[in-house]
Amino acid sequence: MPGRMLRLLSLLEGRREWSGAELAERLGVTDRTVRRDIDRLRELGYPVVGTTGVAGGYRLASGRNLPPLLLDDDDAVAIAVGLRTAASASVAGIEDTAVRALAKLEQVLPPRLRERVASVSEATAGVPYRGGPPVDAGLLAALAAACRDHELVVFQYRDRSGAASSRRVEPYHLVAAYGRWYLIGYDLHRDDWRTFRLDRLAEPFPVRHRFRPRALPAEDPAAFLARSITAAPYRYLATATVAAPADAVRARLILPLPGKVVPRAEGGCTVALGADLPKLVVHDVVSLVIGDGGASVGGGGDAGGDAEDDAGNGAGAVDEDISLDAPDELLDLLDAVARRLLVLTRRARGSADPLRPQQVSGSSAARPPGRR
Repeated sequence: MPGRMLRLLSLLEGRREWSGAELAERLGVTDRTVRRDIDRLRELGYPVVGTTGVAGGYRLASGRNLPPLLLDDDDAVAIAVGLRTAASASVAGIEDTAVRALAKLEQVLPPRLRERVASVSEATAGVPYRGGPPVDAGLLAALAAACRDHELVVFQYRDRSGAASSRRVEPYHLVAAYGRWYLIGYDLHRDDWRTFRLDRLAEPFPVRHRFRPRALPAEDPAAFLARSITAAPYRYLATATVAAPADAVRARLILPLPGKVVPRAEGGCTVALGADLPKLVVHDVVSLVIGDGGASVGGGGDAGGDAEDDAGNGAGAVDEDISLDAPDELLDLLDAVARRLLVLTRRARGSADPLRPQQVSGSSAARPPGRR
């Protein structure tokens, strides 16, 4: 296949639709040459269809058989590595499909690329995240296509309270974060930007109407999502006041979202805690109490290690003052967790009655206050 036709095929694969004038300009040829090259691609089995409109255009349609894709070396390696790590993604049924696709791809990879893929695979490992609900691969693909082509999409959506509604949205970005998939889009019914969890979204349908993209009110999609999650109206709310610098406190949190930790003029900071599940608020409170360095227990040791130091981080309680403003339901849960942890640790030390104050003896008695 001549180089110009390969470039033409690459352009058609990269965007949903091109006008003849755009293709001619990109290739540096006349409209007549573009039409001739399009005819040759059709003869080779590529389903290039003409589109109607003022200027007309061309689109690479879906055929009964997948035609050869044009990939450079970096494309092929990226796809292969992505398939190898797909098992850790929260997409339903993707594991077996990824293995089959990878086997087909590796059969046709040249030896130099096969070695590159093997070296990356042997040197890396993925830990599957199973905390979030799985998302249907077909739904993900349909929304991704709508984002790419700037097509309006309608779908049914169930909010956090379970209420269902029909939405008409300009889709912009898909973001995978915190074990879930999110769609960022402009909701035409609400006349505002919204984020939608894909596990709550059903029956997406592109209405074949193009829209002119708006400017996202954030530096990037990830920043917009983080800000939206922070501002969400959670069911369980609490506020902690910590006598430590905001940066240090932010590093302790599992999800250090923007605006969650605010410095105080008199020193220290306040931490806004919120979630729809009370146990998630408890997780954050425990993270604040534990700290980030484990300096209060364990003693000894220097800070020069890597894996061992990381494993020890958070091992000791912090010394600074922490106060908590929370509803009784959260406080009762924290009380219950504290009692269970006390029972657990005293049983581990051999106490006959885990709830009776334990007499400290032996080597542990020599520990200074704050290290017990």
